Amino acid sequence: MPLSWFITALIALLSIVFSVVINDRWASKWIAPWWGRLIILISFCRVTVAGKKNVNTNQSYIIVCNHQSIYDMLTIYGYLPSEFKWVIKKELEKMPFVGSACKALGHVFVDRSNSNKAKQSLIDAKSKINGGVSAFFFPEGTRSKDGELKAFKKGAFRMAKSLNLPILPLTISGANQVMAANSLVICPHKIVLTIHPKISTEQVDNLSVTELSNLAKSIISSQL
Repeated sequence: MPLSWFITALIALLSIVFSVVINDRWASKWIAPWWGRLIILISFCRVTVAGKKNVNTNQSYIIVCNHQSIYDMLTIYGYLPSEFKWVIKKELEKMPFVGSACKALGHVFVDRSNSNKAKQSLIDAKSKINGGVSAFFFPEGTRSKDGELKAFKKGAFRMAKSLNLPILPLTISGANQVMAANSLVICPHKIVLTIHPKISTEQVDNLSVTELSNLAKSIISSQL
C-alpha cells in the first residue's frame, strides 16, 4: 500500500508537469498508463485484454464499463488502447494527487448533488471528445459491493445521442477479487478486460436513451 501511494504521487506529479510542458494528450498517452501498470504489477496481478480489434484508436467513442473496484480504474488506465477523458464524480477531485492529476489531464468532474452543474459539466466535456479522444463513464455511478450490475445512469447515453458517437461497452471481471469495494485488502488475482463490439451510430440514432442503456447493460453483463 505505501508503494502504491508512492507510485500514485510520482505519476500524478509527472502527469501534471508534462501536461503543462507538452500537453495533456501527450501526458495521458505516455505517462498516465504507468500508474495502472505499475500498481497492478506490484500487486502480483495479471491483466488479459480480449477484443482489442474492436477499438479504432482514431475513432471517438462514448465508453461505458462496469465498476466493482478501484482496480477497474488501474486496469483501464494501464491497458485500454484508447485515449479518453474520464467523466467522474466530483468527490474524487479531493483525492490526494489523483484529483490534481485528473484536472491537469483534462478529465471531467461531475457534481451529482446538483443536476444543473452536472448537466453543465457534460456540456463542457463535449468540446474535448473528438479526434480519437473518447468520453469514459462508469454508468453505475459508484462501485458495486456485491459484483452485480447496478442501475445505469443515463448521462453517457444522452451524450452519445447528442454527439452522434458510437458506444463502446467494456466488461472488467476479477478486479473485485483483487480489492473489493470498501476494502483495503489486496489479493493477487487475474483481471480480464473485455472490449465488446461497438454500438453503432445508427443504433444510437434509432434507439431511445433507455433502450441504449439497457442494451449496453446486457452486453456488459454477458462477460461478468
